[in-house]
Amino acid sequence: MKIRITKEFHFEMSHCLNNYNGACKNIHGHSYKLYITLRGEQDKDTQSSSYGMLMDFTELKKIVQANIIETFDHSFVIEKHSPFIQAVEMMNTKKNIVDFQPTCENLVIHFKNLVEPFLPPRVELYKVVLYETASSCAEWNRDDN
Repeated sequence: MKIRITKEFHFEMSHCLNNYNGACKNIHGHSYKLYITLRGEQDKDTQSSSYGMLMDFTELKKIVQANIIETFDHSFVIEKHSPFIQAVEMMNTKKNIVDFQPTCENLVIHFKNLVEPFLPPRVELYKVVLYETASSCAEWNRDDN
């Protein structure tokens, strides 16, 4: 029988949208909420420290912390073709220059790709939800692909 588990993460990040016709073309920040949902079979090995678990939440936290939070928390994210790129490259601040427009939709896919390779073989990434504001989010779901 398959089961799902979800862990919630929080981080702060700023960005701007290149060539956007609205307020988000300006540098601005969000308090993000990230939900990672895994799906699979519980560990049936009675000798295992994760017996009865799909995956230890602590292990999931380590993966997300190392691959997303440490990189993106309190950083500025900008697309490499932005007209502000030269100024940003000279800034003495935490920044992430990416190959994509840093929309919530693109970030959720990027975060999916950063987490998935580090999961144990019997566990699959099922869903990634990224809240940019309290009422706006983007979602990647395995069943949609």
